[in-house]
Amino acid sequence: MHQQVNLGSGSGGREVNYNKQVMKILTAGQIREADKYTIEHEPIASIDLMERAAGACTSWVTEHFPKETGVAVICGMGNNGGDGLAIARQLYDKGYSVEVFIVSLFSRASEDFLANKKRLESIQVKEIAKADALNFPADSRMVIIDAILGSGLSKPMDGELAEVIQKINSLHGSVISIDMPSGLAMEDNTGFDRKNIIKASVTLTFETPKLSFLFADNAENVGEFYVLDIGIDKKFLAGQKSSVNWVMPDMASSFLRPRARFSHKGTYGHALLVAGSYGKMGAAILGAKSCLRSGAGVLTTHIPKCGYQIMQTSVPEAMVSADVEEQVFSGIRDISKFNAIGIGPGIGISEKTAKGLKLLIQQASIHMVFDADALNILSENKTWLSFLSRGSILTPHPGEFARLAGKSSGGWEAYNMQREFAIKYGVIVVLKGAYTSIAMPGGEVYFNSTGNPGMATAGSGDTLTGIILGLLAQGYSPQQAAILGVYIHGLAGDIAAGEWGENALIAEDITNCLGRAFQQITL
Repeated sequence: MHQQVNLGSGSGGREVNYNKQVMKILTAGQIREADKYTIEHEPIASIDLMERAAGACTSWVTEHFPKETGVAVICGMGNNGGDGLAIARQLYDKGYSVEVFIVSLFSRASEDFLANKKRLESIQVKEIAKADALNFPADSRMVIIDAILGSGLSKPMDGELAEVIQKINSLHGSVISIDMPSGLAMEDNTGFDRKNIIKASVTLTFETPKLSFLFADNAENVGEFYVLDIGIDKKFLAGQKSSVNWVMPDMASSFLRPRARFSHKGTYGHALLVAGSYGKMGAAILGAKSCLRSGAGVLTTHIPKCGYQIMQTSVPEAMVSADVEEQVFSGIRDISKFNAIGIGPGIGISEKTAKGLKLLIQQASIHMVFDADALNILSENKTWLSFLSRGSILTPHPGEFARLAGKSSGGWEAYNMQREFAIKYGVIVVLKGAYTSIAMPGGEVYFNSTGNPGMATAGSGDTLTGIILGLLAQGYSPQQAAILGVYIHGLAGDIAAGEWGENALIAEDITNCLGRAFQQITL
Protein backbone atom coordinates (compact mmCIF):
# COMPACT_ATOMS: atom_id res chain seq x y z
CA MET A 1 0.00 0.00 0.00
CA HIS A 2 1.43 3.36 -0.98
CA GLN A 3 1.56 6.31 1.35
CA GLN A 4 -0.95 9.04 0.51
CA VAL A 5 0.89 12.31 -0.04
CA ASN A 6 -0.78 15.67 -0.51
CA LEU A 7 0.94 17.08 -3.56
CA GLY A 8 -1.71 19.42 -4.88
CA SER A 9 -3.11 19.23 -8.41
CA GLY A 10 -0.87 17.07 -10.56
CA SER A 11 -2.11 18.14 -13.96
CA GLY A 12 -1.69 21.72 -12.83
CA GLY A 13 1.97 21.29 -11.96
CA ARG A 14 4.93 22.73 -13.83
CA GLU A 15 3.72 22.46 -17.39
CA VAL A 16 5.41 23.12 -20.69
CA ASN A 17 3.92 25.64 -23.10
CA TYR A 18 5.67 25.10 -26.42
CA ASN A 19 2.66 26.47 -28.31
CA LYS A 20 0.66 29.35 -26.88
CA GLN A 21 -2.48 27.88 -28.38
CA VAL A 22 -2.38 24.17 -27.61
CA MET A 23 -0.05 21.38 -26.53
CA LYS A 24 -0.03 18.41 -28.86
CA ILE A 25 -0.19 14.91 -27.41
CA LEU A 26 2.35 12.84 -29.32
CA THR A 27 3.11 9.19 -30.00
CA ALA A 28 6.19 7.38 -28.73
CA GLY A 29 7.70 7.56 -32.21
CA GLN A 30 7.20 11.32 -32.42
CA ILE A 31 8.80 11.82 -29.02
CA ARG A 32 11.84 9.76 -30.08
CA GLU A 33 12.16 11.90 -33.19
CA ALA A 34 11.92 15.06 -31.09
CA ASP A 35 14.72 13.80 -28.84
CA LYS A 36 16.83 12.98 -31.88
CA TYR A 37 16.20 16.36 -33.49
CA THR A 38 17.12 18.21 -30.30
CA ILE A 39 20.34 16.21 -29.92
CA GLU A 40 21.35 16.96 -33.50
CA HIS A 41 20.25 20.59 -33.79
CA GLU A 42 20.75 22.16 -30.35
CA PRO A 43 23.22 20.41 -30.43
CA ILE A 44 23.58 18.44 -27.21
CA ALA A 45 24.99 15.02 -26.38
CA SER A 46 22.34 12.46 -25.49
CA ILE A 47 23.97 11.89 -22.08
CA ASP A 48 23.68 15.63 -21.37
CA LEU A 49 20.03 15.68 -22.43
CA MET A 50 19.48 12.79 -20.01
CA GLU A 51 21.21 14.81 -17.29
CA ARG A 52 18.87 17.71 -18.01
CA ALA A 53 15.80 15.48 -17.80
CA ALA A 54 17.05 14.02 -14.54
CA GLY A 55 17.66 17.52 -13.22
CA ALA A 56 14.04 18.49 -13.82
CA CYS A 57 12.90 15.40 -11.90
CA THR A 58 15.38 15.99 -9.10
CA SER A 59 14.17 19.58 -8.71
CA TRP A 60 10.59 18.35 -8.39
CA VAL A 61 11.53 15.78 -5.74
CA THR A 62 13.54 18.26 -3.68
CA GLU A 63 10.64 20.74 -3.77
CA HIS A 64 8.22 18.16 -2.37
CA PHE A 65 10.27 15.95 -0.03
CA PRO A 66 12.75 16.94 2.71
CA LYS A 67 16.31 15.62 2.84
CA GLU A 68 15.36 13.28 5.68
CA THR A 69 13.30 11.24 3.22
CA GLY A 70 14.88 7.95 2.22
CA VAL A 71 14.97 7.32 -1.53
CA ALA A 72 15.06 4.01 -3.40
CA VAL A 73 15.59 4.23 -7.16
CA ILE A 74 14.63 1.14 -9.13
CA CYS A 75 16.05 1.18 -12.64
CA GLY A 76 15.75 -0.77 -15.83
CA MET A 77 18.69 -0.88 -18.23
CA GLY A 78 17.45 1.41 -20.99
CA ASN A 79 17.33 5.19 -21.16
CA ASN A 80 14.56 5.34 -18.56
CA GLY A 81 16.90 3.48 -16.23
CA GLY A 82 19.65 5.94 -17.17
CA ASP A 83 17.34 8.78 -16.09
CA GLY A 84 16.87 6.97 -12.78
CA LEU A 85 20.61 6.57 -12.18
CA ALA A 86 21.21 10.26 -12.88
CA ILE A 87 18.38 11.23 -10.51
CA ALA A 88 19.88 8.98 -7.82
CA ARG A 89 23.28 10.65 -8.17
CA GLN A 90 21.83 14.16 -8.14
CA LEU A 91 19.71 13.47 -5.06
CA TYR A 92 22.70 11.92 -3.28
CA ASP A 93 24.75 15.01 -4.07
CA LYS A 94 22.01 17.13 -2.49
CA GLY A 95 22.24 15.20 0.77
CA TYR A 96 19.51 12.56 0.37
CA SER A 97 19.98 8.98 1.52
CA VAL A 98 19.74 7.01 -1.73
CA GLU A 99 19.75 3.32 -2.55
CA VAL A 100 19.77 2.03 -6.14
CA PHE A 101 18.37 -1.23 -7.48
CA ILE A 102 19.09 -2.26 -11.08
CA VAL A 103 16.65 -4.78 -12.52
CA SER A 104 19.00 -7.01 -14.51
CA LEU A 105 16.30 -8.81 -16.51
CA PHE A 106 17.08 -7.14 -19.82
CA SER A 107 19.20 -8.55 -22.64
CA ARG A 108 21.19 -5.36 -23.13
CA ALA A 109 21.79 -1.92 -21.68
CA SER A 110 21.73 1.44 -23.46
CA GLU A 111 24.98 3.41 -23.80
CA ASP A 112 23.69 6.29 -21.69
CA PHE A 113 22.57 3.90 -18.97
CA LEU A 114 26.06 2.43 -18.82
CA ALA A 115 27.62 5.88 -18.80
CA ASN A 116 25.48 6.94 -15.85
CA LYS A 117 26.21 3.69 -14.04
CA LYS A 118 29.92 4.52 -14.19
CA ARG A 119 29.20 7.92 -12.62
CA LEU A 120 27.81 6.31 -9.46
CA GLU A 121 30.51 6.19 -6.81
CA SER A 122 29.33 6.42 -3.21
CA ILE A 123 25.80 5.11 -3.72
CA GLN A 124 24.93 1.55 -2.79
CA VAL A 125 23.84 -0.33 -5.93
CA LYS A 126 22.17 -3.74 -5.98
CA GLU A 127 21.49 -5.71 -9.14
CA ILE A 128 18.35 -7.81 -8.82
CA ALA A 129 16.81 -10.50 -11.00
CA LYS A 130 13.97 -11.50 -8.66
CA ALA A 131 11.27 -9.59 -6.85
CA ASP A 132 12.36 -10.99 -3.48
CA ALA A 133 15.62 -9.07 -3.76
CA LEU A 134 13.71 -5.82 -3.21
CA ASN A 135 14.10 -6.21 0.54
CA PHE A 136 12.61 -3.00 1.90
CA PRO A 137 11.74 -2.88 5.60
CA ALA A 138 8.02 -3.52 6.02
CA ASP A 139 7.46 -0.24 7.86
CA SER A 140 9.43 1.90 5.39
CA ARG A 141 8.01 5.32 4.55
CA MET A 142 10.21 6.42 1.70
CA VAL A 143 10.17 7.69 -1.86
CA ILE A 144 10.41 4.91 -4.43
CA ILE A 145 11.44 6.13 -7.87
CA ASP A 146 10.26 3.90 -10.71
CA ALA A 147 12.68 4.15 -13.65
CA ILE A 148 12.30 0.64 -15.05
CA LEU A 149 10.48 1.20 -18.33
CA GLY A 150 9.71 4.38 -20.26
CA SER A 151 7.61 5.28 -23.29
CA GLY A 152 8.68 2.43 -25.57
CA LEU A 153 6.48 -0.31 -24.07
CA SER A 154 4.38 -2.15 -26.65
CA LYS A 155 3.21 -5.30 -24.85
CA PRO A 156 2.00 -6.34 -21.39
CA MET A 157 4.49 -7.24 -18.69
CA ASP A 158 4.89 -10.87 -17.62
CA GLY A 159 7.36 -13.20 -15.90
CA GLU A 160 9.96 -11.99 -13.41
CA LEU A 161 9.63 -8.36 -14.47
CA ALA A 162 5.91 -8.43 -13.72
CA GLU A 163 6.70 -9.87 -10.30
CA VAL A 164 9.12 -7.01 -9.62
CA ILE A 165 6.35 -4.53 -10.44
CA GLN A 166 3.95 -6.39 -8.16
CA LYS A 167 6.49 -6.23 -5.36
CA ILE A 168 6.91 -2.47 -5.79
CA ASN A 169 3.14 -2.06 -5.66
CA SER A 170 3.07 -3.87 -2.32
CA LEU A 171 5.62 -1.56 -0.70
CA HIS A 172 4.89 1.38 1.58
CA GLY A 173 5.96 4.81 0.46
CA SER A 174 5.31 7.27 -2.35
CA VAL A 175 6.04 5.90 -5.81
CA ILE A 176 7.24 8.42 -8.37
CA SER A 177 7.33 7.15 -11.95
CA ILE A 178 9.71 8.77 -14.42
CA ASP A 179 8.05 9.65 -17.74
CA MET A 180 5.72 6.59 -17.66
CA PRO A 181 4.59 4.19 -14.95
CA SER A 182 6.42 0.97 -15.79
CA GLY A 183 4.11 -1.49 -17.48
CA LEU A 184 1.75 1.19 -18.85
CA ALA A 185 1.60 1.77 -22.61
CA MET A 186 1.31 5.30 -23.96
CA GLU A 187 -2.03 4.69 -25.69
CA ASP A 188 -3.80 1.32 -25.69
CA ASN A 189 -3.70 -0.77 -22.52
CA THR A 190 -6.59 -3.04 -23.45
CA GLY A 191 -6.02 -6.51 -22.03
CA PHE A 192 -3.13 -5.46 -19.79
CA ASP A 193 -3.14 -7.07 -16.35
CA ARG A 194 -3.43 -4.16 -13.94
CA LYS A 195 -1.43 -5.85 -11.22
CA ASN A 196 1.57 -5.82 -13.61
CA ILE A 197 1.56 -2.03 -13.97
CA ILE A 198 3.17 0.31 -11.44
CA LYS A 199 0.67 2.16 -9.24
CA ALA A 200 2.34 5.55 -8.99
CA SER A 201 1.54 8.31 -6.54
CA VAL A 202 3.02 10.78 -9.02
CA THR A 203 4.23 10.56 -12.61
CA LEU A 204 6.83 13.06 -13.80
CA THR A 205 6.52 13.04 -17.56
CA PHE A 206 8.48 14.96 -20.17
CA GLU A 207 7.26 17.78 -22.45
CA THR A 208 3.68 16.58 -23.09
CA PRO A 209 1.00 14.50 -21.38
CA LYS A 210 0.71 10.93 -22.63
CA LEU A 211 -2.68 9.87 -23.97
CA SER A 212 -3.13 6.96 -21.57
CA PHE A 213 -2.78 9.35 -18.60
CA LEU A 214 -6.12 10.88 -19.54
CA PHE A 215 -8.23 7.72 -19.27
CA ALA A 216 -10.06 6.93 -16.04
CA ASP A 217 -9.06 3.27 -15.99
CA ASN A 218 -5.38 4.26 -15.77
CA ALA A 219 -5.83 6.71 -12.88
CA GLU A 220 -4.58 4.32 -10.19
CA ASN A 221 -1.40 3.75 -12.21
CA VAL A 222 -0.60 7.33 -13.17
CA GLY A 223 -1.55 9.10 -9.94
CA GLU A 224 -1.07 12.84 -10.30
CA PHE A 225 0.98 13.75 -13.34
CA TYR A 226 3.29 16.70 -13.88
CA VAL A 227 4.67 17.74 -17.27
CA LEU A 228 8.32 18.81 -17.00
CA ASP A 229 10.26 20.92 -19.46
CA ILE A 230 13.54 19.20 -20.38
CA GLY A 231 14.48 21.48 -23.25
CA ILE A 232 13.26 19.48 -26.25
CA ASP A 233 13.09 21.70 -29.32
CA LYS A 234 9.73 23.49 -29.06
CA LYS A 235 9.39 24.38 -32.73
CA PHE A 236 9.91 20.76 -33.69
CA LEU A 237 7.27 19.66 -31.17
CA ALA A 238 4.82 22.28 -32.41
CA GLY A 239 5.37 21.12 -35.99
CA GLN A 240 4.39 17.53 -35.33
CA LYS A 241 1.09 16.34 -36.76
CA SER A 242 -1.34 15.23 -34.10
CA SER A 243 -5.11 15.16 -33.86
CA VAL A 244 -4.95 14.93 -30.06
CA ASN A 245 -4.42 18.10 -28.06
CA TRP A 246 -4.10 19.35 -24.47
CA VAL A 247 -5.86 22.70 -23.99
CA MET A 248 -3.59 25.36 -22.50
CA PRO A 249 -4.61 28.66 -20.85
CA ASP A 250 -3.49 30.76 -23.81
CA MET A 251 -5.77 28.84 -26.15
CA ALA A 252 -8.78 29.76 -24.03
CA SER A 253 -7.56 33.35 -23.79
CA SER A 254 -7.12 33.60 -27.56
CA PHE A 255 -10.80 32.81 -28.10
CA LEU A 256 -12.12 35.57 -25.83
CA ARG A 257 -13.62 38.56 -27.60
CA PRO A 258 -13.38 42.01 -26.03
CA ARG A 259 -16.70 43.77 -25.56
CA ALA A 260 -17.02 46.96 -27.60
CA ARG A 261 -17.73 50.19 -25.76
CA PHE A 262 -20.75 51.04 -27.95
CA SER A 263 -22.24 47.55 -27.87
CA HIS A 264 -25.65 46.71 -26.44
CA LYS A 265 -27.43 43.57 -25.27
CA GLY A 266 -28.42 42.70 -28.81
CA THR A 267 -24.75 42.58 -29.76
CA TYR A 268 -24.25 39.53 -27.57
CA GLY A 269 -27.07 37.39 -28.82
CA HIS A 270 -30.37 35.98 -27.69
CA ALA A 271 -30.15 32.50 -26.18
CA LEU A 272 -32.98 30.04 -25.67
CA LEU A 273 -32.68 27.54 -22.83
CA VAL A 274 -35.24 24.72 -22.76
CA ALA A 275 -34.95 23.21 -19.30
CA GLY A 276 -36.75 22.05 -16.20
CA SER A 277 -39.82 20.03 -15.31
CA TYR A 278 -41.86 19.45 -12.17
CA GLY A 279 -39.36 18.84 -9.36
CA LYS A 280 -36.34 19.71 -11.53
CA MET A 281 -36.49 23.47 -11.90
CA GLY A 282 -33.12 23.77 -10.19
CA ALA A 283 -31.45 22.52 -13.39
CA ALA A 284 -33.09 25.33 -15.35
CA ILE A 285 -32.00 27.95 -12.82
CA LEU A 286 -28.38 26.76 -12.81
CA GLY A 287 -28.24 26.69 -16.60
CA ALA A 288 -29.88 30.12 -16.91
CA LYS A 289 -27.54 31.82 -14.45
CA SER A 290 -24.48 30.29 -16.08
CA CYS A 291 -25.63 31.33 -19.54
CA LEU A 292 -25.97 34.94 -18.43
CA ARG A 293 -22.69 34.84 -16.50
CA SER A 294 -21.01 33.69 -19.72
CA GLY A 295 -21.93 36.90 -21.48
CA ALA A 296 -25.15 36.24 -23.39
CA GLY A 297 -26.96 39.52 -24.07
CA VAL A 298 -30.49 38.17 -23.66
CA LEU A 299 -31.80 34.86 -22.37
CA THR A 300 -35.24 33.33 -22.74
CA THR A 301 -35.96 30.24 -20.70
CA HIS A 302 -38.70 27.97 -22.01
CA ILE A 303 -40.06 26.01 -19.05
CA PRO A 304 -43.26 24.21 -18.01
CA LYS A 305 -45.94 26.39 -16.41
CA CYS A 306 -45.16 25.05 -12.94
CA GLY A 307 -41.77 26.74 -13.02
CA TYR A 308 -42.90 30.22 -14.08
CA GLN A 309 -42.84 31.87 -10.66
CA ILE A 310 -39.70 29.97 -9.63
CA MET A 311 -37.74 31.21 -12.62
CA GLN A 312 -39.01 34.79 -12.47
CA THR A 313 -38.02 34.97 -8.82
CA SER A 314 -34.69 33.13 -9.04
CA VAL A 315 -33.32 34.63 -12.26
CA PRO A 316 -34.90 38.05 -12.78
CA GLU A 317 -32.50 38.79 -15.65
CA ALA A 318 -34.03 35.97 -17.76
CA MET A 319 -37.25 36.18 -19.73
CA VAL A 320 -39.67 33.29 -19.40
CA SER A 321 -41.64 31.47 -22.07
CA ALA A 322 -44.15 29.13 -20.44
CA ASP A 323 -44.98 25.83 -22.09
CA VAL A 324 -48.62 24.88 -22.68
CA GLU A 325 -48.02 21.92 -20.39
CA GLU A 326 -48.06 22.36 -16.64
CA GLN A 327 -45.24 19.98 -15.67
CA VAL A 328 -43.15 19.16 -18.77
CA PHE A 329 -41.75 20.63 -21.97
CA SER A 330 -43.85 19.75 -25.00
CA GLY A 331 -42.64 22.14 -27.66
CA ILE A 332 -42.06 25.74 -28.65
CA ARG A 333 -43.59 27.27 -31.74
CA ASP A 334 -41.43 30.21 -32.77
CA ILE A 335 -37.64 30.07 -32.51
CA SER A 336 -36.90 32.66 -35.18
CA LYS A 337 -35.59 35.31 -32.78
CA PHE A 338 -32.94 33.16 -31.14
CA ASN A 339 -29.24 32.89 -31.97
CA ALA A 340 -28.59 29.59 -30.16
CA ILE A 341 -30.53 26.91 -28.29
CA GLY A 342 -29.67 24.74 -25.32
CA ILE A 343 -31.93 21.89 -24.31
CA GLY A 344 -31.92 19.06 -21.80
CA PRO A 345 -31.26 20.00 -18.17
CA GLY A 346 -34.07 18.59 -16.07
CA ILE A 347 -36.62 18.23 -18.88
CA GLY A 348 -37.42 14.57 -18.20
CA ILE A 349 -38.11 11.91 -20.81
CA SER A 350 -41.90 11.90 -21.13
CA GLU A 351 -43.49 11.10 -24.47
CA LYS A 352 -44.66 14.70 -24.86
CA THR A 353 -41.13 15.96 -24.20
CA ALA A 354 -39.67 13.54 -26.73
CA LYS A 355 -42.11 14.78 -29.38
CA GLY A 356 -41.21 18.37 -28.53
CA LEU A 357 -37.51 17.63 -28.87
CA LYS A 358 -38.03 15.97 -32.25
CA LEU A 359 -39.98 18.96 -33.53
CA LEU A 360 -37.33 21.37 -32.27
CA ILE A 361 -34.57 19.43 -34.05
CA GLN A 362 -36.60 19.60 -37.26
CA GLN A 363 -37.23 23.33 -36.86
CA ALA A 364 -33.80 24.55 -35.83
CA SER A 365 -31.12 25.71 -38.23
CA ILE A 366 -29.09 27.51 -35.56
CA HIS A 367 -26.43 26.07 -33.27
CA MET A 368 -27.69 23.85 -30.46
CA VAL A 369 -26.27 22.20 -27.36
CA PHE A 370 -27.88 18.98 -26.10
CA ASP A 371 -27.45 17.77 -22.53
CA ALA A 372 -28.93 15.44 -19.90
CA ASP A 373 -32.46 14.27 -20.72
CA ALA A 374 -32.23 15.52 -24.30
CA LEU A 375 -29.38 13.01 -24.72
CA ASN A 376 -31.38 10.29 -22.99
CA ILE A 377 -34.23 10.86 -25.42
CA LEU A 378 -31.83 10.77 -28.37
CA SER A 379 -30.38 7.49 -27.09
CA GLU A 380 -33.87 5.97 -27.35
CA ASN A 381 -34.39 7.47 -30.83
CA LYS A 382 -31.01 7.10 -32.51
CA THR A 383 -32.36 7.75 -36.01
CA TRP A 384 -32.84 11.37 -34.96
CA LEU A 385 -29.08 11.80 -34.64
CA SER A 386 -28.77 12.02 -38.42
CA PHE A 387 -31.00 15.10 -38.38
CA LEU A 388 -28.88 17.12 -35.97
CA SER A 389 -27.39 20.19 -37.62
CA ARG A 390 -23.65 19.97 -38.26
CA GLY A 391 -21.70 21.36 -35.35
CA SER A 392 -24.36 20.56 -32.77
CA ILE A 393 -22.78 20.08 -29.35
CA LEU A 394 -23.58 17.03 -27.22
CA THR A 395 -22.37 17.04 -23.61
CA PRO A 396 -22.78 13.51 -22.20
CA HIS A 397 -21.26 12.07 -19.07
CA PRO A 398 -19.89 8.53 -19.53
CA GLY A 399 -23.21 6.85 -18.74
CA GLU A 400 -25.12 9.02 -21.21
CA PHE A 401 -22.49 8.43 -23.88
CA ALA A 402 -22.71 4.67 -23.35
CA ARG A 403 -26.45 4.88 -23.98
CA LEU A 404 -25.83 6.89 -27.15
CA ALA A 405 -22.90 5.00 -28.64
CA GLY A 406 -22.71 1.68 -26.77
CA LYS A 407 -20.65 0.39 -23.88
CA SER A 408 -16.86 0.34 -24.02
CA SER A 409 -14.27 -1.90 -22.40
CA GLY A 410 -12.21 1.05 -21.13
CA GLY A 411 -10.83 4.50 -21.82
CA TRP A 412 -9.04 3.69 -25.07
CA GLU A 413 -12.12 2.16 -26.68
CA ALA A 414 -14.39 4.95 -25.38
CA TYR A 415 -11.98 7.53 -26.82
CA ASN A 416 -12.14 5.90 -30.26
CA MET A 417 -15.91 5.53 -30.06
CA GLN A 418 -16.22 9.22 -29.20
CA ARG A 419 -14.12 10.26 -32.22
CA GLU A 420 -16.03 7.95 -34.55
CA PHE A 421 -19.40 9.23 -33.26
CA ALA A 422 -18.40 12.87 -33.80
CA ILE A 423 -17.18 12.14 -37.33
CA LYS A 424 -20.20 10.01 -38.26
CA TYR A 425 -22.83 12.53 -37.21
CA GLY A 426 -20.89 15.75 -37.82
CA VAL A 427 -21.29 16.84 -34.21
CA ILE A 428 -19.07 17.91 -31.32
CA VAL A 429 -19.04 15.44 -28.45
CA VAL A 430 -18.02 16.79 -25.05
CA LEU A 431 -17.41 13.67 -22.96
CA LYS A 432 -17.36 14.94 -19.40
CA GLY A 433 -14.87 13.62 -16.88
CA ALA A 434 -11.60 14.34 -15.09
CA TYR A 435 -9.96 15.53 -18.33
CA THR A 436 -13.08 16.26 -20.36
CA SER A 437 -12.46 15.32 -23.99
CA ILE A 438 -13.96 17.30 -26.86
CA ALA A 439 -14.19 15.40 -30.15
CA MET A 440 -14.68 17.41 -33.34
CA PRO A 441 -16.39 16.38 -36.60
CA GLY A 442 -12.98 16.46 -38.30
CA GLY A 443 -11.53 13.87 -35.92
CA GLU A 444 -9.54 16.20 -33.66
CA VAL A 445 -9.80 15.69 -29.91
CA TYR A 446 -9.06 18.27 -27.23
CA PHE A 447 -8.50 17.24 -23.61
CA ASN A 448 -9.24 19.84 -20.96
CA SER A 449 -6.65 20.78 -18.35
CA THR A 450 -8.90 22.46 -15.74
CA GLY A 451 -11.34 21.08 -13.17
CA ASN A 452 -11.27 18.97 -10.02
CA PRO A 453 -13.16 16.12 -8.30
CA GLY A 454 -15.30 18.59 -6.34
CA MET A 455 -17.16 19.25 -9.58
CA ALA A 456 -18.60 15.73 -9.47
CA THR A 457 -21.77 17.12 -7.97
CA ALA A 458 -25.43 17.49 -8.99
CA GLY A 459 -25.99 20.39 -11.36
CA SER A 460 -22.40 20.77 -12.52
CA GLY A 461 -23.37 19.63 -16.01
CA ASP A 462 -26.27 22.09 -16.11
CA THR A 463 -23.85 24.95 -15.52
CA LEU A 464 -21.69 23.74 -18.41
CA THR A 465 -24.71 23.66 -20.73
CA GLY A 466 -25.48 27.25 -19.79
CA ILE A 467 -21.91 28.39 -20.35
CA ILE A 468 -21.68 26.81 -23.81
CA LEU A 469 -25.11 28.18 -24.74
CA GLY A 470 -24.08 31.68 -23.68
CA LEU A 471 -20.97 31.51 -25.85
CA LEU A 472 -22.88 30.18 -28.86
CA ALA A 473 -25.41 32.99 -28.56
CA GLN A 474 -22.60 35.55 -28.71
CA GLY A 475 -21.41 34.15 -32.03
CA TYR A 476 -18.55 31.93 -30.96
CA SER A 477 -18.16 28.99 -33.32
CA PRO A 478 -19.32 25.63 -31.95
CA GLN A 479 -15.68 24.50 -31.74
CA GLN A 480 -14.69 27.62 -29.79
CA ALA A 481 -17.76 27.48 -27.56
CA ALA A 482 -17.10 23.85 -26.66
CA ILE A 483 -13.37 24.27 -25.92
CA LEU A 484 -13.67 27.62 -24.14
CA GLY A 485 -16.85 26.57 -22.32
CA VAL A 486 -15.29 23.42 -20.92
CA TYR A 487 -12.08 25.24 -19.96
CA ILE A 488 -13.81 28.14 -18.21
CA HIS A 489 -16.22 25.73 -16.47
CA GLY A 490 -13.28 23.78 -15.05
CA LEU A 491 -11.40 26.93 -14.11
CA ALA A 492 -14.42 28.30 -12.25
CA GLY A 493 -14.61 24.96 -10.47
CA ASP A 494 -10.95 25.23 -9.49
CA ILE A 495 -11.50 28.72 -8.12
CA ALA A 496 -14.57 27.48 -6.22
CA ALA A 497 -12.60 24.56 -4.77
CA GLY A 498 -9.98 27.03 -3.59
CA GLU A 499 -12.69 28.93 -1.74
CA TRP A 500 -14.80 26.15 -0.26
CA GLY A 501 -12.80 22.95 -0.79
CA GLU A 502 -13.69 20.05 -3.05
CA ASN A 503 -15.97 18.28 -0.57
CA ALA A 504 -18.22 21.28 0.01
CA LEU A 505 -18.35 22.49 -3.60
CA ILE A 506 -21.83 22.77 -5.16
CA ALA A 507 -22.84 23.65 -8.71
CA GLU A 508 -23.92 27.17 -7.84
CA ASP A 509 -20.37 27.84 -6.61
CA ILE A 510 -19.13 27.18 -10.14
CA THR A 511 -21.58 29.72 -11.54
CA ASN A 512 -20.63 32.26 -8.89
CA CYS A 513 -16.94 31.93 -9.80
CA LEU A 514 -17.39 32.38 -13.55
CA GLY A 515 -16.61 36.07 -13.38
CA ARG A 516 -13.26 35.46 -11.71
CA ALA A 517 -12.52 32.68 -14.20
CA PHE A 518 -13.10 35.00 -17.16
CA GLN A 519 -10.98 37.65 -15.48
CA GLN A 520 -8.15 35.16 -14.96
CA ILE A 521 -7.86 34.19 -18.63
CA THR A 522 -8.24 37.82 -19.71
CA LEU A 523 -5.19 38.96 -17.72
